Amino acid sequence: MAAALGPEFADADPVLRPSQHADFQANAAMALAKKLGRPPRDVATAIADALDVSGVASSVEVAGPGFLNITLDDGLLASLVVAGPVVDAGVAPETVVVDYSSPNAAKEMHVGHLRSTVIGDSLVRVLEFLGHRVIRQNHLGDWGTQFGMLIEHLAESGIDPAAGGIGDLDVLYREAKHRFDSDPAFADAARQRVVLLQSGDEETLALWHQLIEESERHFEEVYTQLGVKLTRDDIRGESFYNPLLESTVEELEAKGLTVVDEGALCIYPPGFVGRDGSPFPLMVRKRDGGFGYDATDLAGVRFRARDLAGQRLVYVVDARQSQHFAMVFAASEMAGWLGAGSGSAARAEHVAFGMVLGPDNRPFKTREGGTIRLRDLLNEAVERAGVVVADKSSDLSASEQSAVARAVGIGAVKYADLANDRVKDYVFDWDRMLSFEGNTAPYLQYAHARIRSIFRRGGVAVPSGARVVLAEPAERALAMALLAFEPAVRLTADKLEPHRLCTYLFDLASAFTTFYEHCPVLRAESPEVRDSRLVLCDLTARTLSVGLGLLGIEAPERM
Repeated sequence: MAAALGPEFADADPVLRPSQHADFQANAAMALAKKLGRPPRDVATAIADALDVSGVASSVEVAGPGFLNITLDDGLLASLVVAGPVVDAGVAPETVVVDYSSPNAAKEMHVGHLRSTVIGDSLVRVLEFLGHRVIRQNHLGDWGTQFGMLIEHLAESGIDPAAGGIGDLDVLYREAKHRFDSDPAFADAARQRVVLLQSGDEETLALWHQLIEESERHFEEVYTQLGVKLTRDDIRGESFYNPLLESTVEELEAKGLTVVDEGALCIYPPGFVGRDGSPFPLMVRKRDGGFGYDATDLAGVRFRARDLAGQRLVYVVDARQSQHFAMVFAASEMAGWLGAGSGSAARAEHVAFGMVLGPDNRPFKTREGGTIRLRDLLNEAVERAGVVVADKSSDLSASEQSAVARAVGIGAVKYADLANDRVKDYVFDWDRMLSFEGNTAPYLQYAHARIRSIFRRGGVAVPSGARVVLAEPAERALAMALLAFEPAVRLTADKLEPHRLCTYLFDLASAFTTFYEHCPVLRAESPEVRDSRLVLCDLTARTLSVGLGLLGIEAPERM
């Protein structure tokens, strides 16, 4: 480029993009033409004439007003694709703290926890795959007024959680809530329990620990069923931050960031206003001296940036909390915990997501209007998938069908969530998510299994050292799709948007379908062509398996 335009343009951005007319399109000439005061097409022609692309591109053609259409050399493409689904080290690894799932203790997980758990798990997997040090944080709601209510109910009713007395967390919560709302004496006793809990009363703390233990056991069962990476070691509930709240507020006061407003201690990050246009506060300490969510989340940012040395703090929380987190992050920057002024230059990102809707386009609930328990939803997914798998895979044994049904059912639920742009609501549709057609998990899982069946059916292994030859358009298109794996993974991590990886996997499976329809594998015209196509099949299967794994979805060998 420098030879064509001058040395001052040696570092100009080529502005490369995938193209429908070639492998890539370079749009650099459009911007350079303005600087040079020359027609874009003349600049593009000068660049094309000066480029030495031997061994890299088979052609560079000028198109339209000044685009450069670039077609890669087949030999180079073949040599690149055999590396498989790997990602070379690019940016320096970071310590990334990911906050996700975050259910409330003493309540069963419901469908509202699905998106945070599934999105967070997939992002953790992608970031770890890229070499980052990921610290998972499950911000459990395990403190506050509701526990005074629950503990008092346990104490008065004689229920022993340690002896299996809590058969249903939701039933326990409803019983305690009914008493709290209908019995003033019980409500007063429950409020006193909160004081006892916060002051460290032994009996109260013992009952609290039993509630937390039973809750964690339930969460662990759901996480195992869902196939996510969260464990008990990743839990850091609101109670953890309780001893840190006072020092957090003291630091904010010392830095002159707080003001007293009607007895409460507040921070007013600039740019945030209420409905009446007046400045909107974060309340770091209530007028009664207590602390709320604002203080807890500020303490959380401080702890994650300083104590955990997090460089990228990711919060996978629904979009309704967008303003809250924007204010928390703004206040944290004012305090020097985030941004260029912090010791680690930590940055925080809110991974917002929409709601799961039912067929009526309202929040997904049971027919009776109640909240759908997550474990019931997952059980139904596996049951429904079992019917589909039994109909499609009659040659599998009963135990194999059971394993595949679980992989398909859980995978379908996850993929239906992840394949949608996370900021949007989506409608939960059993028929669509369990379909073997379209952009679904079963379609991708079946594509993987079908490829593996080629090797079983032919009694062949992946040929060692086989040379990949890209003679047919469908072979070349598949090779280009395979090479797009790394950019898709990096874009997913950069944008924190799993649907980008889903879209890539669907495009790859579609490219393989076209390849399979046009390019015989086991009946190829020569051993060399057969071996080349077997390598492409294996590369596709491995890429689908790795990609689905990054989404937390199994890829069965047989279906």
